[in-house]
Amino acid sequence: MIFSIIRTGWMNLRRDRAATVLSFVVPIVFFSIFASIFGAQRSSTPKVTVALVDEDQSEHSKQLVAALLQETALRVIESPKNETQKFDARSAEAYVRAGKAPAALVIPKGFGATSIHFGPTTDRGPAFRLLADPSDPIAKQVVAGLLQKTLMTAMPDMMISSGIDALDKWGGGLTPQQRSIFGQRVTELQRRPASQRQQTTNGDSLVNLQVKDVVGNNDKTPLIGFYAAGIGVMFMLFSATGAGGALLEEVESGTLDRILSTRVSMRTLLLGKLLYLWSLGLAQLLVMFLWAALVFRLTLRGHLAGFAIMAAATALACSAFGLMLAAASRTRAQLSAISTLAVLSISALGGSMVPRFLMPESIQKAGLVLFNAWALEGFMNVFWRNLPLNSLLLPVVVLVAWALAFFLAARQLTKRWEVA
Repeated sequence: MIFSIIRTGWMNLRRDRAATVLSFVVPIVFFSIFASIFGAQRSSTPKVTVALVDEDQSEHSKQLVAALLQETALRVIESPKNETQKFDARSAEAYVRAGKAPAALVIPKGFGATSIHFGPTTDRGPAFRLLADPSDPIAKQVVAGLLQKTLMTAMPDMMISSGIDALDKWGGGLTPQQRSIFGQRVTELQRRPASQRQQTTNGDSLVNLQVKDVVGNNDKTPLIGFYAAGIGVMFMLFSATGAGGALLEEVESGTLDRILSTRVSMRTLLLGKLLYLWSLGLAQLLVMFLWAALVFRLTLRGHLAGFAIMAAATALACSAFGLMLAAASRTRAQLSAISTLAVLSISALGGSMVPRFLMPESIQKAGLVLFNAWALEGFMNVFWRNLPLNSLLLPVVVLVAWALAFFLAARQLTKRWEVA
């Protein structure tokens, strides 16, 4: 008897394709997505993009720039894309503010004429400046650590010269003969190839580095806007697909045939449903951000125009997507399985669940194909980077284009329901 119950259960599961998908396909897809995001980072360190400014233009600074360009964990950019003029401090800061790089490193003027200081001292020479986007907390730590590593391994002559000066100052003074011996050693290091220099020294270095967060507006809770957008978009997709399923109920009950027998066309019906879903999505995002403002002190005032633009474009794309999934499905159960798989997958890849800067570079680029990644990018421009409204042009154009494509696909799929 027990065996028969078990066999009946498996037979029912096999007949229910939606349940089969939710039981086996969705977990595998989700596992594959997160294994691709986090598993790939174990075999190779993802590169950190950094804009580099050399204000010193000395032999030592050029040596440091060359060494940083050879660093495999960094993607060093010396000038904006398609431009020949190299970064200065102002353009590098603007580059970080625009979200094109998580950090910028400025080699200060006078770096080549000073030494790296060891021991207690108030005169540490000109400071390196690290301009960072704190939404990526890993990047500035990586850049700071690799700067110290590069100074120690690629510029041992400068390190040893600094060490000699520190020893002379704090060790009671060096004799002329000792200074001569150390000087010969430094000269030997300078004549060695770079590949041999990097194996010469090891240890800790004290680098005078000033870190400045250039975005975030000094808000105590600047990432609340990102979380509100990410979660809001994901659940708006679920709501849109669920509400769009009313179309399937109208087909099953015969209501759709009666509606189409009147003057209402399928295109008019779909437009009406699209506008309803759009208004529902707007209400959801508004409630989400108001709650974030009241409870988590998100700075909503001053960002209302940007929020309104992004909310309208995002709700339109999500509504059209839900309508397309409903039109592509045959039953409510099928819609439930398809929407769960689709929404969770694009939410994971688009950045709603895992910030995109934590993903491997290939997945970050692939994620830009998804419309929700552009929605989150737009909300970040508003609430995090505090960019002007014209920065929203590209995200809005992409979202509207996707919305049009989804609606046209839904219109094509619903032709099978029209009365001949």
